[in-house]
Amino acid sequence: MEKTLHRLDRASLVLLLLWLGMSLGFAALMAPALFSNLPSKDLAGRIAGVMVARLDIAAWVAFGGALCLSYGGRWLHEIHDSSPIGPLRLWSAAVLVALLFTFSSTFLATPKLHELRAQMNAPVDSLPQDDARLQSYRKTHGLSTQFFFIRVVLAAALAWGLGSLPKEKQPEA
Repeated sequence: MEKTLHRLDRASLVLLLLWLGMSLGFAALMAPALFSNLPSKDLAGRIAGVMVARLDIAAWVAFGGALCLSYGGRWLHEIHDSSPIGPLRLWSAAVLVALLFTFSSTFLATPKLHELRAQMNAPVDSLPQDDARLQSYRKTHGLSTQFFFIRVVLAAALAWGLGSLPKEKQPEA
């Protein structure tokens, strides 16, 4: 049983670190390259938006897969925390929060950004600073960016926390 849980945790670790690496690569390398090398920020933003949507799909796989593998394996083996707020409960709460932020990005922020871009019908840079659509776009983009970086932190914390999850049944009191 412990060997099986160890393998499931390793698979979860791979999923989480793979998504974390892709996300950090996008944020640190790809996005700056897009915005500094393409002829317009509007085009760079559109390409970055496509990449964020793909990272969202990968986030569903990484966080959902980690939840199914690491928490699901323990659930099937009836392994529980010995205390009311133990590592397994904290870890599973953190992965659910990551999935909530993934949901918010996928189904709230990204569609809103697409809707605002369609309403603008012009490059973002060409709109006056006091345009209500531009201000709404910037607020939504800011939220989207925060959702992204919160998930990056959660992915790192979840990967690190895998080692503290219980691997055997606790004696019943």
